[in-house]
Amino acid sequence: MRPARAIFLFTVVFLLGTNALVRTIPADDIAARAHKLHFSSLVIDTHDDTTQRMFSKDYDLGKHNADGAVDIPRMREGGMNGIFFSIWIDGRTMGPPAIQKALDQIDAIRENVKRYPNEIVLARTADEVRRAHSQGKIAALMGVEGGHMIGNDIRLVRIFSDLGVRYMTLTHFYNDEWADSSTDKPAHNGLTDYGKDIVREMNRQGMLVDISHVSDKTFYDALEISRAPLIASHSSCRALCDHVRDMTDDMIKALAAKGGVIQINYEKSFIDQGYKDAYAKATGGVVELFAQIKKTCGDDEACFGREQNKVEQKLMDEGKIPHVSWERIIDHIDHAVKLVGADHVGLGSDFDGANMPEGLEDASKLPRITEALLRKGYSESDVRKILGENTLRILEQAEKVSAEMQSQR
Repeated sequence: MRPARAIFLFTVVFLLGTNALVRTIPADDIAARAHKLHFSSLVIDTHDDTTQRMFSKDYDLGKHNADGAVDIPRMREGGMNGIFFSIWIDGRTMGPPAIQKALDQIDAIRENVKRYPNEIVLARTADEVRRAHSQGKIAALMGVEGGHMIGNDIRLVRIFSDLGVRYMTLTHFYNDEWADSSTDKPAHNGLTDYGKDIVREMNRQGMLVDISHVSDKTFYDALEISRAPLIASHSSCRALCDHVRDMTDDMIKALAAKGGVIQINYEKSFIDQGYKDAYAKATGGVVELFAQIKKTCGDDEACFGREQNKVEQKLMDEGKIPHVSWERIIDHIDHAVKLVGADHVGLGSDFDGANMPEGLEDASKLPRITEALLRKGYSESDVRKILGENTLRILEQAEKVSAEMQSQR
């Protein structure tokens, strides 16, 4: 056979084989794989401000609501089967009033969950989350967003833990009595000695130490003191968006070195530099904006989210802030994974408490994340870790540290 003819026949056979292979693998194979993977995984969101909506007579956790981002139907649609409901009040409310408001929100979460026992169940441990998943139920957990809500009384760490709170963010927008915030002027040089005792007590109670919202110095102090891994329940990467609420590469590496997890926040101003700069220019920044909203809302926490959305929509209509695609979330996930590996990255959307990017406006859109990660070449094992397994791991580690500390008393 002449060489030219041999080459020709080889090419025909190769192309026929390739075409046959293409015919046996559908064009949407990754989409199908992503759907199967997503809806068989534990998908846990570590920060949702939906609690504020529970105080509205128009909100029903069990029904598809016309507004907002989270309810049981949309969690089901989006495969979210684990959620940390955030307990939040303005950081300038302290002492007994802060404690009372926190208790009111804990009660609201528990009562709303009780209304739908076949759909959602309160969980405190990693095992309880897995059990809920095996029963086809959503696991509801709680996180206190701001150490000011213990009223400067360390005993409230134990009380909150007994009521089911699984993490506490050490600060919110403002410094509390024992820790510095990322969005306030330093007052304590990080954690005070009392603040360090609070971190130790959180370890003893198996409550995750959350360093979203804290100053960089507070972060490093907490990292040094805590015996359990830390969690950043809703933060993104400062290398991609220079916002003080995000974490530097060095912070992410230090967090991971002690077993912690950064849970990527979807807030536009935390994931997109152009949006962050334009939004800050138009509003004076998130702290100034909240101060203005407080004049309208007073102590009505549910009002804050509504007013924040109104401000954002007005700025969008006026063309003062740019559009932001949900794919920026993937950029932040990917950046963190490249820094520290898939074992130390998770999801902390900030649904119902922040301005969501286009395409991930609510919980129903979560499968897009899984498909995007598969298309980037992530293994199914690594995607499962990011979706929720990493969160369960650090819960288990916090529980182990708690058991060890309790046995030493």
